[in-house]
Amino acid sequence: MDREPYLLSIDCGTQSLRVIVFDVSGTVIVKEKISYAPYFSEKPGWAEQYTETWWNALVMGCQKIKKEHPKIMTNVCGIGVTAQRDTIIIVDDNGAVLRPAITWLDTRAAEGSFNPKGLKKFVYETAGMYSKLMHMKTTGQCNWIQENEPGLWKKTWKVLMVSGYINYKLTGNPCDAAASIVGHIPFDYKRRRWAGRHSVTAQLFPVPEEKLCNVVESGEIIGKVTSVAATETGLPEGVAVVACGSDKSCESIGMGSIKTSMASLSFGTTATVAVCTPHYIEPVPFMPAYCAAIPGCWVPEIEIFRGYWMISWFKNELGYEERAKATSTGILPEKLLDRTLDATPPGCYGLMLQPYWGASLKDDYAKGSMIGFGDIHGRFAIYRAIIEGLAYSLRDGLEQLEKRGRFQVDSVAVSGGASQSDRVCQTTADILNKPLVRGKTTETSALGAAVITAKGIGLYRTVTESVANIVKYEKIFEPQAETRKIYDGLYGVYKNIYPELKKSYREIQKITNYPEL
Repeated sequence: MDREPYLLSIDCGTQSLRVIVFDVSGTVIVKEKISYAPYFSEKPGWAEQYTETWWNALVMGCQKIKKEHPKIMTNVCGIGVTAQRDTIIIVDDNGAVLRPAITWLDTRAAEGSFNPKGLKKFVYETAGMYSKLMHMKTTGQCNWIQENEPGLWKKTWKVLMVSGYINYKLTGNPCDAAASIVGHIPFDYKRRRWAGRHSVTAQLFPVPEEKLCNVVESGEIIGKVTSVAATETGLPEGVAVVACGSDKSCESIGMGSIKTSMASLSFGTTATVAVCTPHYIEPVPFMPAYCAAIPGCWVPEIEIFRGYWMISWFKNELGYEERAKATSTGILPEKLLDRTLDATPPGCYGLMLQPYWGASLKDDYAKGSMIGFGDIHGRFAIYRAIIEGLAYSLRDGLEQLEKRGRFQVDSVAVSGGASQSDRVCQTTADILNKPLVRGKTTETSALGAAVITAKGIGLYRTVTESVANIVKYEKIFEPQAETRKIYDGLYGVYKNIYPELKKSYREIQKITNYPEL
């Protein structure tokens, strides 16, 4: 190659799209971030987004880089797209979008056509899955469109995820990576292909095969930037577009978590703990392991819904002083709150939090709780209890993955907004009792896409080699021996909170009808 090769990643998130150019060593050369409202809502519970919002942001970011750094754009040799999960776009046979995308934040409910009877119903009830399956069918975006917008469904040529839509706009090929197919659609994760029509998944989320997009493995070339897309975006015509994966799957790659010895933690709105494994392992029964962005591997994942969103919850509900001070000083309220973690010692004088502020995989009735209050506890103690409670929950999830997969995790890598806090990282390392590494760049999803793109265009022979050359770590947090004893003891208490309160949760739900089931 007679020119310095650059890798361009497009990371389409819920609140912003980032166009980032990396060199072959993983250094960020240039970055453009375009922010937008996460969704609009015409009815309570709806969360939709205009696809033009994402595409216009991509065009704006690429054109700005081309204008300000023309040589850099000329040297782009491969493009990878990563994006938010569980967001559905439908297009007609001319590629025109038929309606706004229904995002992962949407809570509208469909009727669904899956209604098992007789022996099948008995089996699901015995396994404790019947009510969950009945709920799952209501969450399918395509189910809702079929029931409420049949005219649009009849015109639908392809159902696409966000990454698949962008891939199509760039190349003309309605194609996506198996690692990007995460949502309420008929995908067989174990076989890494669309589900057969007799499978439970296909019955829960029925979509005719002809309406489904092409699926390839991460690292395969989907196509090349068309002349139309090049003119509109400023991207070089003919550059390869490589199949990558969803934001979470690319995030794991961008943290170097490609073996069971290193788990990946995401300190995002939804906190997750995941491990890349060559074996298909359901993290909990009937919950699929998603396809990893490495062919032949999977990423079983435990989610904590409303995870580090709880920092925002605390800031909005109890952080008035920090918000006011932020206004006068220009310091972010999250930075000010971070400093308050030192106001209370590890263990928080016995104050403990169970972070079930949203839906839980435990059961439909689970709620959040805080126990151990005393007159010594103020709002700073509550904040520390939140951080510790999330770490206890991540440890619980990690141990569950280790048990189901029969492997041992030696260290964890972390990404997400809250990972920029040294105090949060150290507390998590202490509670997990494992070394915690933080990447050199915060753009781990985009970096993961660059890793896969580099392999896809032949700069590196394997993903492992690509990771070794591109992924760099900024800091390692070693667990502190002096806090291990108290955290290990309190973790045992944490494990008992849910079993002790389970009956009370059910009684509360029956009395208040919240959450509605």
